[in-house]
Amino acid sequence: MGTMHQLVHLDGISLQRKTIIGLVELTLQARKSKLKTVKVNCKQCKIYKVTINNTEASFSYYDPAMEITDAEHPNNQYSLDQFAVHHRNAVLECDPDAGGGEIVIRIPPELSHIVDEGRRFTVAMEYSLENPQSGMHFFVPEDQTGLERAHMFTTRHENSSRLWFPCIDSYSEVCTWDLEFKVEENLVAVSCGDLVETVQETGRLKTYHYYVSTPTAAPNIGLAVGPFEIYVDPNMHEVVHFCLPGLMNLLRWTSRFTHEIFEYYEDLLATRFPYSSFKSIYVHEAAEEMTSYSSMCILDTNLLHTSAIIDQTYETRRFTALSLAEQFYSCYISMQHTSDAWLSKGISNYLCGLYLKKFFGNNEYRHWIHSELQEVLKFEQQYGGVILDPSLLDKSATAGSTGIGNLCSNSNNSLQQVPRPSHTPSEGGDGDFYFSLVNPQTVSPLYLRILAKKAHLTIRMLEHRIGNQLLLQVLNKQLSLASIYITPGANPTSPMLISTASFTRAIFTVTGKDMTVFMDQWVRQGGHVKFHMSFIFNRKRNTVELELKQECLQQLGIRKYVGPLTVALQELDGTFKHVLQIEGTHAKADIVCHSKSRRQKKKKIPLCTGEEVDMDLSAMDADSPVLWIRLDPDMTLIRAVDTRQPDFQWQYQLRHERDVTAQVEAIWALEAYPNQQSRMALTDLIENEQAFYKVRCEACYLLFYLENASIPDEFATAKTLILTNFYVTMFICCIANLMVSTWSGPPAMLPIFRKLFGSFSCPQIVKQNDFSNLQHYFLLKTIPVAMASLRNVHGICPVEVHKFLIDLFKYNDNSRNRFSDNYYRAALVASLGNTVTPVVSLLQPGSDITAESLSSDTRTIMEEISRCLNLEKMLQCYKYTVTVECLKALRKLQKFGHLPNHVELFKDYACYGQFHDVRLSALEAFVDYTKTDGKLDDVEYLLDIIENDPNPKMRHDLSRLIVHCLSEKTADRRSKTKLPFHNKAIALRLWKKMNYDLNIDARLRCDLVDLYFTLFGTRKPVCLLDESQQHLADEITSRRKSPLTIREDVDYKPDIVEEIVEIEQPKITPARVLSSKRESMASDNSAELPDALDSSLPTSFEPDMFRTEKEIEVESTEREVKERHRSETKVEPKDGEAEAAESASSHKKHSHHHSKAKKKKEKKKKHKHKHHKHKHAHEHKKKVKEETLSSGSSAIYLSVANNLLRVI
Repeated sequence: MGTMHQLVHLDGISLQRKTIIGLVELTLQARKSKLKTVKVNCKQCKIYKVTINNTEASFSYYDPAMEITDAEHPNNQYSLDQFAVHHRNAVLECDPDAGGGEIVIRIPPELSHIVDEGRRFTVAMEYSLENPQSGMHFFVPEDQTGLERAHMFTTRHENSSRLWFPCIDSYSEVCTWDLEFKVEENLVAVSCGDLVETVQETGRLKTYHYYVSTPTAAPNIGLAVGPFEIYVDPNMHEVVHFCLPGLMNLLRWTSRFTHEIFEYYEDLLATRFPYSSFKSIYVHEAAEEMTSYSSMCILDTNLLHTSAIIDQTYETRRFTALSLAEQFYSCYISMQHTSDAWLSKGISNYLCGLYLKKFFGNNEYRHWIHSELQEVLKFEQQYGGVILDPSLLDKSATAGSTGIGNLCSNSNNSLQQVPRPSHTPSEGGDGDFYFSLVNPQTVSPLYLRILAKKAHLTIRMLEHRIGNQLLLQVLNKQLSLASIYITPGANPTSPMLISTASFTRAIFTVTGKDMTVFMDQWVRQGGHVKFHMSFIFNRKRNTVELELKQECLQQLGIRKYVGPLTVALQELDGTFKHVLQIEGTHAKADIVCHSKSRRQKKKKIPLCTGEEVDMDLSAMDADSPVLWIRLDPDMTLIRAVDTRQPDFQWQYQLRHERDVTAQVEAIWALEAYPNQQSRMALTDLIENEQAFYKVRCEACYLLFYLENASIPDEFATAKTLILTNFYVTMFICCIANLMVSTWSGPPAMLPIFRKLFGSFSCPQIVKQNDFSNLQHYFLLKTIPVAMASLRNVHGICPVEVHKFLIDLFKYNDNSRNRFSDNYYRAALVASLGNTVTPVVSLLQPGSDITAESLSSDTRTIMEEISRCLNLEKMLQCYKYTVTVECLKALRKLQKFGHLPNHVELFKDYACYGQFHDVRLSALEAFVDYTKTDGKLDDVEYLLDIIENDPNPKMRHDLSRLIVHCLSEKTADRRSKTKLPFHNKAIALRLWKKMNYDLNIDARLRCDLVDLYFTLFGTRKPVCLLDESQQHLADEITSRRKSPLTIREDVDYKPDIVEEIVEIEQPKITPARVLSSKRESMASDNSAELPDALDSSLPTSFEPDMFRTEKEIEVESTEREVKERHRSETKVEPKDGEAEAAESASSHKKHSHHHSKAKKKKEKKKKHKHKHHKHKHAHEHKKKVKEETLSSGSSAIYLSVANNLLRVI
């Protein structure tokens, strides 16, 4: 069925009642004869009447997504394995690309000849929509007199236009459109296409008529209605901006550069903008920051800003550039199938990146590419390979997927990455997922976000293979063909759709290069490459002997690579690039150096940019001309690189390499070399005004790390820039860092800060704020945050750092600065939060925390945070950034025991009506509290927000926040089943919600599927098992996770257990009190074992506790025999009979002893490898055992220990 034209007429739009009444007319043409029914996509709408060519037709409605699994079915296992299959089938049943639809219209018999003849016919449908759950959002504030005004707009998660009007909801069905909207006189209706006319109706109504002459798919049709103010771009009259009342000044400043983006894209692609006009609308409570439609885009009002705001400028310009890029490749040239979405996402992000490269600089662009690469690598290594085009996957295997990245499906270990024994990841890295990849409405939102980033990186890989100009020619050719074929009388479908196959053919036509192998390797397969590189310098041959390894190919997301690879050597005479051909998992290459060692003569060294610099070569080998080496410097592959070279080469690379990605990699590598030379290199980089500001900021964090106590890698590595998060300092000061005792002088970065920002007459006082130098502005925000995480050898923030931060609050003066300091003040509040460490309580158990019980430093922090929080209520700053950080700092004070653990404050800030970022920060603190100390009511409160909050963005963000918090590694060694989220009521509520209540909101359904998997895995949750099954499961888990087997950094990998075997429990005898000698051997740091062990068990290792009963019995008998024999030599027997009897008894015992010893010797010889270690230990303990424990008590401990080890 092909769609030729469609009319959408809405004449009953009511903002107060949140309803619309409309009529749609679809002009269709059958593509095959003997068609009996017409299937149309439509959800949450009430259909009143359907006619075909003015003849009423019967219809039926069926949405299989309303009930994914049968709740009353006896085989309902409440498992995601089962859910994924049914979810995929339900979505595919109504997939328009497969000819499906929710509404089935039966063609009247009298009209069947029209269909058979291939003539066009019109299907008209009258419908209404009331209080939509998704697809269309009505924002109706309680106070209509304020700045916020009622308005409505459409939202989109992939193809979801069916949620507000009946259509063929497919990207491949493009047609022309007539759009008519009747609204109140004071409202403005903005939609796609050109505004043809505005008709004034009776009764204070008017009708807006839009016509879309360019064939467009239904998912690219949008609408916004509200009391918008209109601003026509003075530099380009075809561009019109709309905003709500009171925001016009912000709109003028934000949109001042829009015409530059238009001009750049038109020059880059050598073609005109595909539409005759463009409209941008800023609305409240947008589901996403930016949503593109044909010739229009809907953006969030939070993207608007004034000229005084610095930080928001980068984000706003990036979203605006992306919205215009998607007009070319997403709206104008659409995808042919959902599996081709990677092309529209990748090309639009590629065009946006080129704009950012020109207007923000090459450093900003490369740093952005590098950060996206790291996100993709992290996701794939954790979950599995991202497949851009899943069309060739085995659909049955995809639907029956088992878990994201083969994570363990056991609910007790659902957060551990445990591969299933029955599945081995393929060499290509295609991981199995607990959702289907065949349709975007079944895919995790996190997966879709990473897919867009990987698609962008893949387009960049194509650029390096065929060249920038040739790739632009390919894009220009597609746009030109599309503009030709939209002329009247031509076929409007083929050139306006893009697919992986058609894009490959276009590349071959323009360049003559066949990229089929590339598409098979990087598009139709998932995963990335991981190289381990090491090298040595051969003095005799003047060559670098390079060794490359591709290991861990069986790990998630890792795949094998065969092809060319670039290696860049920085030598004394310049930078030289070499292309190696990788043919296997282990490759060696000898690279001849162009430079000779320079022992005496010294001259400037040329860099890759052509610049010549002086270097101090005293640290390097006098015979080697190699300064440093890099692998794939241009990021032409989606790869992870582990380079091994000495610390001085990393320091040279950090100081003198001009590529920002090389500097970032050097900073990460220097984390492993905490010495004075690394400190000096980082200090020089921070003070270097020519260095990129983001690299300087990252160097600040690493410099704090080198001085600080060590922190677990997942929180404190210099690779993580989000050090303002309160999880960073959770486990700080585990052990003293190597440089804590050797660090001399004031704390790190304090002299640098005073040198850059201190007053001339008094460096201890900060200057008045002047943010005209953007590099200094970002350093001014970063250095206090990094310094606040410093700790001394006692694990406490130094006093001088605390005083330094308080002085920054005291002397902060923004009176003469033309820029706002709200982000700077927020960074200072975050710095105060980072100084907080766990409290050493001196209170009596059960006593309340009062202001008098707080330390002086904590009291000062509380006073400053309270002052900032109260001041924010009277003088609000941009986006309430200070309030957001104050809430995070308060939660940190609670978590570390400085404040009572009450969350009513966070509930107040999480209420609907507060600013979105403030609500999200308060909910983040509430989720963290619920995770550690919460109850079932707290979980119910969070789920109520997810289900009933009026803001769709908040429902989505809170779901992702809970998943993120529950997926983090913490020091809490409680079983996951002990958390309040692991509850039967919660499991049933989530299962019901994602199965039966979210057929409208596909994105939120996928969010809850992610949450369900994070909590319970892919199999049936333990809390839903029968009592007998749950008892057995808990027993097995307790035995496998015995406290004697738990290690801090060891992930337990359970085996598949087909049958539960009962093990006889040992008979436990109360242990005797330890002797004074044993108590004196206890360590000062000793602690009690976990409560899981019985109190009657031994609390430490005893002599002979690991010896068998037979060994102790034999030795005891032998000792008695020796004592009797010794007494016989000294004391004479009284009579001969007694002597004979004793001799017979002694002979019998000796005979019994030799028999048992012989059997024991044969048994030891047979199982020598099992008892080899115990054998040597027992020989050393023979003398000790007689002085410590008797044979009876030792046998008691021995029996208990052996039975415990047997259970473990």
